[in-house]
Amino acid sequence: MSVSFVFQTVNDIRCGAACSHELGAMLQQKFAAKKVLIITDSGLVKLGKLTPLLASLSANAIQAKVFDGVVPDPSDSLILRAAEHAQNADVIIGFGGGSSMDTAKLAAVLAQNEQPLAEMYGVEQVKSTRKPLVQIPTTAGTGSEVTPISVVTTGETTKSGVVSSVLYADLVLLDASLLAGMPAHITAETGVDAMVHAIEAFTSKIKKNPLSDNLAQQALRLLSHSLPLAYTDIHNLEHRQNTLLGAMLAGQAFANAPVAGVHALAYPLGGIFHLAHGLTNALMLPHVLVFNIEVAEAEYAQLGRLLISDLPTDSRQQAEAFIVFMQKLSYDLGLNKRLRDYGIKQDDLELLASEAMKQTRLLQNNPKPIYYDDALALYQAAW
Repeated sequence: MSVSFVFQTVNDIRCGAACSHELGAMLQQKFAAKKVLIITDSGLVKLGKLTPLLASLSANAIQAKVFDGVVPDPSDSLILRAAEHAQNADVIIGFGGGSSMDTAKLAAVLAQNEQPLAEMYGVEQVKSTRKPLVQIPTTAGTGSEVTPISVVTTGETTKSGVVSSVLYADLVLLDASLLAGMPAHITAETGVDAMVHAIEAFTSKIKKNPLSDNLAQQALRLLSHSLPLAYTDIHNLEHRQNTLLGAMLAGQAFANAPVAGVHALAYPLGGIFHLAHGLTNALMLPHVLVFNIEVAEAEYAQLGRLLISDLPTDSRQQAEAFIVFMQKLSYDLGLNKRLRDYGIKQDDLELLASEAMKQTRLLQNNPKPIYYDDALALYQAAW
């Protein structure tokens, strides 16, 4: 672990059930806002999730417009449409899951008309300023509210990332009341996604550091306890708030110590077969953990000691117990299926492995190098 590192995060985070009901007053105080654009998806609008926010904005004489065209894995054309709607807004608000928040990040930049999107892909390629940005997650998973990353679908099966400190939000609200009643399978998928963020940050090869380690461990403590309870009781706000906080802490961790092999192998499953991101991470996680144990034994053993009582003293057995713990957790959350259960054929695995090899930004962070033959073997293990 390096003792020389850089750590960045959002500097204004507010956590508490119903805190989003005070959004209008916050925006008045922080930005003197008069016009805002809320970027979200039509499903949340239909569920009435925006109602208390809109009431709060209206009570504070803030005019709100809603762009509800976000879909999973947003395309570059969708992001450009959102940016057009953002032109006249004082503040951009991302409201929803990772796709809505990722769209809001880039819309806030593109609305300034200072740089085309095509020039932003990669690491620290954003040269533009942006409009004030607020993020309000409605799922406990992506951590996108506190990351400087936006993932864009740039072709039929390809995704590209924009990674820039410009994308850090000005304000984040963590409100568990927005998660009440979320379907159990979405709770499971997003929650495991957050746990993968924490695990991969804790073992990240290049930028692992003491602050990201502490955040990752606290995230895993919260999620391992509250995620199963939130899954079985979809209306329990205490456990919802804990999963929301855990996902945010994991987001802070991997924003500074980036994710790795699990995500690199998960992305093609989403891009080609349009499977939910959290689900694809859950499908690949146990196999990548087994693959990595040879070099990540000490870290996995440490996580095992963090989450499991009555472990043997042997480090290897502790690491193996951690992998079993994560496998059982996924099983208990209904995420024990295999790639074949989602229509993926064995003939598809070579294409998946080839696409995974293109994820160099992620692969370089894995504790053990993953080559084409390794990726193919990992997909075969998950098939």
